[in-house]
Amino acid sequence: MPNRLARERSPYLLQHANNPVDWFPWGEEAFAKARAEEKPIFLSIGYSTCHWCHVMEHESFEEVSIADVMNRHFVPVKVDREERPDVDRVYMTFVQATTGAGGWPMSVWLTPDLRPFFGGTYFPPSSRWGRPGFIDVLTEISRAWRDERPRILQSADSILSRLKDATTGGDSLPERAPVAGLDAIDAGTRAFAQAFDSRHGGFGGAPKFPRPSELLFLLNAYALRGDEEAKKMALETLRGMAMGGMRDHVGGGFHRYSVDAEWRVPHFEKMLYDQAQLVLAYLEAAQASGDPFYAAVAEDTLDYVVRDLTSPAGGFYSAEDADSPEFINSPTHQLTNSPTPEVTNSHNSREGAFYVFTAAEIDALMGDDAPIVRRRFGIEEGGNAPADPQGEFRGFNLLYIAQSIEDVAVRTGGDVDCVMRVLRRARKTLFDARASRPRPHLDDKVIAAWNGLMIAAMARAARQMVDSPRRQEWLTGAIRAATFVRERLWRATERRISRRYRDGDAAVDGFCEDYACMAYGLIELFQATGDTAWLEWAIDLTSVQTELFFDSRDGGWYSTTGNDPSVLLRLKEDYDGAEPAASSVTVRNLIRLAQLTGEASYLERAQATLERYGPGLAQVVRVMPMMAANLALWHARRTEIVIAGTSGESGFEGIERVVAGRYLPWSVVAPLDPGRLQASGTSARMPWLAAMTLKDGRATAYVCQDFACQTPTSDPDELSTQLGDAMAARRILA
Repeated sequence: MPNRLARERSPYLLQHANNPVDWFPWGEEAFAKARAEEKPIFLSIGYSTCHWCHVMEHESFEEVSIADVMNRHFVPVKVDREERPDVDRVYMTFVQATTGAGGWPMSVWLTPDLRPFFGGTYFPPSSRWGRPGFIDVLTEISRAWRDERPRILQSADSILSRLKDATTGGDSLPERAPVAGLDAIDAGTRAFAQAFDSRHGGFGGAPKFPRPSELLFLLNAYALRGDEEAKKMALETLRGMAMGGMRDHVGGGFHRYSVDAEWRVPHFEKMLYDQAQLVLAYLEAAQASGDPFYAAVAEDTLDYVVRDLTSPAGGFYSAEDADSPEFINSPTHQLTNSPTPEVTNSHNSREGAFYVFTAAEIDALMGDDAPIVRRRFGIEEGGNAPADPQGEFRGFNLLYIAQSIEDVAVRTGGDVDCVMRVLRRARKTLFDARASRPRPHLDDKVIAAWNGLMIAAMARAARQMVDSPRRQEWLTGAIRAATFVRERLWRATERRISRRYRDGDAAVDGFCEDYACMAYGLIELFQATGDTAWLEWAIDLTSVQTELFFDSRDGGWYSTTGNDPSVLLRLKEDYDGAEPAASSVTVRNLIRLAQLTGEASYLERAQATLERYGPGLAQVVRVMPMMAANLALWHARRTEIVIAGTSGESGFEGIERVVAGRYLPWSVVAPLDPGRLQASGTSARMPWLAAMTLKDGRATAYVCQDFACQTPTSDPDELSTQLGDAMAARRILA
């Protein structure tokens, strides 16, 4: 019989709706039961594409004997961390502070008034791998709650008090510090250099996570300081990820992280926020390097998002699972005409099952082309996983770029053109074969913040890859997603955004990152379209975000409004991890909005936030790389590039191409249709554009710094010279 979670919309909660555990969603019903029965709460936090969440569910939450203990002695509560990052942050702070580590599934025991007193992550059903068994933990906590409750309550009080002291300021007014200088950027580059893996790219050893904000910082540092080492670290890391097994070489897109130091063995889930940020990183790398390889990777990643993570209505889905049901991995099966593969029960799902191939499958599928495919993708008879912690890849091959096309040609006696034709055929063949397999679970909820990041990526791609035949597809995708969020998650009369949409239901009031990331996407969309409606909405979102989350006393941005009494800590998120911190995104938005509108208050709030960290930012660049990238933007001579004209105007595409080819991370682009200037409201919001018109009926570019503009030009060569001068000027000043 389904439990209460059957009434929820979260895919993660619905996955547990048929557990024998008497789950409650986070809310007053659960809290009231805990108070009335004087029971502790067992809080389990995860998300629907989390591999170890699935493992713990199967081992413990589906086990009737364990569920009986949970139901008798605790009030079990489930939380989807992607819907409720506010709840997740509070208890992750506790778990990290008390255990030194964190992750999901997260398991926390609370008093009836929600104070945490014990926690961890994954617990096996019985003791193994040096971890206590879940049933043993449940039994001991139940005993302690019965026999030692005063001690537990006192401990919970003490822990919560210390967490509040550590995460909030005191009563005295904070001391203001100056914004960190350029030496902080240099110090940050040195810190990355010390951890850089010069052989494989990335920083440190295994496991390796893609943190695009690190690469954004390094590329921005290169642009401002001319630091070639910073550029090299970013480019080699991006190349290493793209060549390794962390990238899906058949279907496009990137997996969550690499379990080894060589980027060979991925954790196979695919997250929307990774795709968005990596597209932006590869686009910036393409501009900074002039190497089309990076743009091709960005394009391939966008193809995956358009195909597999876009809803029919235009919003972007959240993720695909690492696990998928096992099927008969044999060449004879792959070559049959059976419409569906043989699937075992759901508990036989295996990580990466959808993505891996045996050598025999490759031979059967590719025929005479198999030797080329084997060499290119490192196919081995017994499987090729250099690391396999759970023994899930025995006999299977994880595709990665093992040899260059030139090397493959030499070793197979062919030529480069022949090898390229074979590989194009091979990709389609492997894609079609894989399509017959049961797909990983799709988390089809739409998250506002993550959609903002992907809108930014698609809009930037459309603006930068001007010669791609897919350009209009990306621009349309960005517009459709922005329209989806505006129509389904934005409550215009209340001026509030909802965080999550699924199955016709918008829910959960947006958090700081939802406002920040959507504004970020809309600013990029304005730069790609020139449509002031997107800029106006970005300004409105930023205004509401300021009202709800800005700390005018100490600078920075709270993650929550502080209005929900069940969320015990009002935190500021500083860490730029898998997702950039809301404060980091917001400072970038504010600087961009100041450039576009000339409104000084935006810079004042950005400065107040940067002053919150002061020169000490130099010591924590690896913790806050996107905020440090904002520091580069702060010190640069910011540039405005206005392109007056439309795609039908003479010379318009040539001007676009020149702008797209320059790496100017501190510039904003304002496409301007002079014929629509007054009607669109652009002149009211940006009056400095009023005098910028076409010259001699031709598309015209205006390059401005600090609102002082160079000579308008319709000549792409002259524009290129002006942009080069703008870049050189900043390096001299630096």
